[in-house]
Amino acid sequence: MKRSVIYLFTLLAVSLFLTGCATQSVVPAGNPPGFLHGLFHGFIILFSFILSLFTDYEIYAFPNTGGWYNFGYLLGVMIFFGGGGAGTRKRKCC
Repeated sequence: MKRSVIYLFTLLAVSLFLTGCATQSVVPAGNPPGFLHGLFHGFIILFSFILSLFTDYEIYAFPNTGGWYNFGYLLGVMIFFGGGGAGTRKRKCC
């Protein structure tokens, strides 16, 4: 076998082993955050990340409503960081 295949297999095995230990809260939330909260949390991601380095603040709300919260979070991150489409436009030379 090639060495890269062995490294890939080892990386996959270790990542599956480590993610098998992940747990989630079993307490149901009375009013979980939805789309608008996800949008807001995605928009303030940079500030939340910096705050989370020094305090016990989390940048992602859990438990949440699932898909709609994730969509709002992704949309908020895209709005804050420029949407990713700005780098694809044509630039005029000279």
